[in-house]
Amino acid sequence: MRLHNSYTNKVEEFIPIEGNKVRMYVCGPTVYDFAHLGHARCYITWDVLYRYLKFKGFDVTYCRNVTDVDDKILKKAEKEGKTPEEVSQYWYKQFSASMQALNTLKPDIEPFATKTLGEMISIVKTLIEKGYAYESDGDVYFRVKKFPNYGYLSKQPIDQLESGARIEVGEQKEDPLDFALWKKDEKFGYKSPWGVGRPGWHIECSAMSRKYLGKTIDIHAGGADLIFPHHENEIAQSECANGCKFVNYWLHNGFVTINKEKMSKSLGNFLTIDDLLKKYDSNTIRFFILTNHYRMPVEFSDEALSSAQAGAKRMLNAKRTPIDENLDITKFDEYKQFVEAMDDDLNTSKALAVLFDLTNKANKDVEGAFTLLYKLASVLGFTFEKPEVSEDDLKKALQVVSEKLGRNFSNMEELIEYRKTARAEKNWTVADNIRISLDECGILLKDTKDGTTWESK
Repeated sequence: MRLHNSYTNKVEEFIPIEGNKVRMYVCGPTVYDFAHLGHARCYITWDVLYRYLKFKGFDVTYCRNVTDVDDKILKKAEKEGKTPEEVSQYWYKQFSASMQALNTLKPDIEPFATKTLGEMISIVKTLIEKGYAYESDGDVYFRVKKFPNYGYLSKQPIDQLESGARIEVGEQKEDPLDFALWKKDEKFGYKSPWGVGRPGWHIECSAMSRKYLGKTIDIHAGGADLIFPHHENEIAQSECANGCKFVNYWLHNGFVTINKEKMSKSLGNFLTIDDLLKKYDSNTIRFFILTNHYRMPVEFSDEALSSAQAGAKRMLNAKRTPIDENLDITKFDEYKQFVEAMDDDLNTSKALAVLFDLTNKANKDVEGAFTLLYKLASVLGFTFEKPEVSEDDLKKALQVVSEKLGRNFSNMEELIEYRKTARAEKNWTVADNIRISLDECGILLKDTKDGTTWESK
């Protein structure tokens, strides 16, 4: 298995530190608002990596943090007259619901920053003792120039960084490049050796990854926007505090763009996951994201989502046969092609092409094709379970058909019986109108020798 390491800028053979154990850390959300499509891309990408590593037989420990102490959370709390805890807990629940709706697996460990303050303070104390950090009027800063490899991950020479560095009002740094490990905050802060304050954003991930995964980990992943300064600063403070390499493989996913601009809350051009799920199901969103290589930018458009919707439906509406749990899928050429694609730096677009091949074979009743399709599609996080039709959606669909036919239908059984009569009388216009209207409302009718059934599309 080969992965693109952002640190070396090379595709490298993946070799875990300890046998088949994999320690994987992903930068999680700052919980103060709805998650958007950019977050969906990040967490679906690393969900697929997590699933694939387990599929390959690795013993994976996946840790994804929750940042619940941050300037944005504090501003929201003040604006809404709430405590920071109330804000972060509410938005964490919203985030978790969005992740569940996207069918992402829950990480093995999901630590909160506020529950890891002791570890953060310990690392900061070590950095001060070693001369890599200094206290200044209740703040603590990291001495960037004491770490010779600073800028290596982001490929930015130190002199280039210096030209853009500034000291903000209220900061008392030795050097404009130095970054905060601890911030003085007497209103919302916590007790520390340097007075009441709160951690800098970067120190949180260093502390949580060390506490739960160890000083050197296999994989650290996140969005490309985190390379600088967040991940650059994590490397500096972790390696100086721990005296060893921090991460073996740095992985980063590309942006989701709208009109060639990165989707972000600050630009106001974001689409929330909740809003997207009102129009497209989770399989469609996942298909849209996985059609593109994870390191490349993805341009969002309704056309692209509609195309993904058609692709996902084609695959998931394949002719189904009972799953054969005893089938040795490793003997199939399609299995080998799928693994070859995924081993090549998670080439999900090639993997999807294999799934389409299996879809065609399943529709032609090729033995074992549907079992193989089901198992490999599950590795990419697709679900073959049909979503249930909500009571509201059902009422809406019945109302649409009632208005179109000028006749009131109170339940699906009554409507299906009416359509059955129309078909018996060869009134194909009425029968087709019912089927098409329901289809447009997300309900699929299936005519079989045993009668007509209905389900969500």
